[in-house]
Amino acid sequence: MEMFRFANGEYLWALLVIPLLTLFFVWSRIQRKKALKRFGNLEMVSQLMPFASRFRPVLKFSILMLALAFIITGVARPQFGSKLKKVKREGIEIVIALDVSNSMMAEDIKPNRLDRAKLAISRLVDKLKNDKIGLIVFAGDAYTQLPITSDYNSAKLFLNSINTQIVPKQGTAIGAAIGLAMRSFTPDSKANKAIIVITDGENHEDDAVSAAKSAAESGIVVHAIGMGLPQGSPIPVLRNGQTEYLKDGSGNVVVTKLDEATLEKVAAAGEGIYVRANNAQVGLNTLFDEINKLDKTEMEALIYSEYDEQFQYFFAIGIFLLILEFFVLERKNKFLKNINLFSVKQ
Repeated sequence: MEMFRFANGEYLWALLVIPLLTLFFVWSRIQRKKALKRFGNLEMVSQLMPFASRFRPVLKFSILMLALAFIITGVARPQFGSKLKKVKREGIEIVIALDVSNSMMAEDIKPNRLDRAKLAISRLVDKLKNDKIGLIVFAGDAYTQLPITSDYNSAKLFLNSINTQIVPKQGTAIGAAIGLAMRSFTPDSKANKAIIVITDGENHEDDAVSAAKSAAESGIVVHAIGMGLPQGSPIPVLRNGQTEYLKDGSGNVVVTKLDEATLEKVAAAGEGIYVRANNAQVGLNTLFDEINKLDKTEMEALIYSEYDEQFQYFFAIGIFLLILEFFVLERKNKFLKNINLFSVKQ
């Protein structure tokens, strides 16, 4: 579907200056006429100024305003393009379920577990070509952050907005995240599908192993990445502008530890693999290499096509009109003043 748009449409407000200038021009012409009347009869005054023209100043002003309109329109960057088009691609579908519970702010993996995971996901998106990706965030509940898509720019945009406040209920509901991920794939798609769960593994909400097993039975592979180190780390919290560490009801600092046993069981039940992240690597590249071994399936995708810039044509017309305005004199040409092709009395 062909579409026209302005990339910088806000600059079109500048077009409002044209009617204002036109009003000022009309007012100045009226004032000029009044001033001439003070000298005497207009017909007699006009005989004293044989080369003066009433039409040429209006023509020059009209050309100037038209040039200004084209230049302002060019600055607004008019574009033509196709909004959406269908393309055939061969690839797989990946849904990443990212833990955003408070424990993901632990700093045993620098700068912290969540930021390191987001950076790894961003690098993974850069490696994707014909695949589709979706993002789910979870803590005590699971939510879709980005529906399955092949728009990698949108994936990065949504990824950047993820933080621990995005899910109101705290906890680590891995099972709910896997269940939501299963429902997030393209309906009736024959593409191979994989779920990647990125979490510290401290699951207290549901049966994650059963959820992974259900996914495997549906033909969806479930992989797991453990964020954190076995010895654990305190959870930093910001209070009154200062960083403190989360404490329990007894006043003891809470230490969050990686629950590898749970994640290994989840990966085994989902017929995938488990990778532990560390300060050297998160493990997404390892999983992506494993996922790439799956057969690529032809998929139909809707993508946004590029828009073609058209501003240069508006600038060219605007500049041409400015040059034309420069060569149109306000006074009559003394050699051509008696020639009147259009019978316009000047």
